[in-house]
Amino acid sequence: MASATLNRQQDNMKPVPFDRKNHVYKNDAFVELVKDAIRFFNGTPIQVLPPSVSFTGTGIYAIYYTGKHPLYARYADLNRLDYRLPIYVGKAVPRGWRQSRIADNPASQSKELFSRLREHARNIENGSGLASDDFMCRFVIFEDAGSDMISTIEAALIKLNRPLWNSVVDGFGNHTPGMGRFQQAKSDWDVIHPGRAWAKKCTGKPNTKEKITAAIKAHLSKLA
Repeated sequence: MASATLNRQQDNMKPVPFDRKNHVYKNDAFVELVKDAIRFFNGTPIQVLPPSVSFTGTGIYAIYYTGKHPLYARYADLNRLDYRLPIYVGKAVPRGWRQSRIADNPASQSKELFSRLREHARNIENGSGLASDDFMCRFVIFEDAGSDMISTIEAALIKLNRPLWNSVVDGFGNHTPGMGRFQQAKSDWDVIHPGRAWAKKCTGKPNTKEKITAAIKAHLSKLA
């Protein structure tokens, strides 16, 4: 009996011919969970940017444009009656998440989500032609095991909405490069909206403003 069990174990450890279907994971319950989270997200109250009250927690957020910048007039039109289309979607994950994926615990939360929104507001104020008063935001806080959903829901919202500052104009969410890394090019966002002090130090060759503007107009022409 012991010998037969050992043989079966050894057989299970042997590689088998590749068959793709043996590697594909499917679960309708997971799909419905993502849809439910997005429905909840879209129903959360709109807040000013940054929110007027500090709060703890991590999660996902969207930023909506409502101002008069000619490049973004389409966004302002779509968001006039309700906040239909974000210009940017992002996430704030728990501390230590990248190293060990520690779930966010309500008893030990800090303010990553609020801090991220406040940082975005500062970047907007520094960017030429923009003002934080022309933006609103909404967000969802994920706690405990739910914090493992943060990246999944962020990716789903980006895929669904194709936000301009995620998909065409890169760089809005960038941080200051580390020491010795300023040889990289200035981001498209910093070309269109110059003003961040650290971006001025970048020495690489960026895209031209004309090229970026053309890409923006092409993207906006496809919005429903």
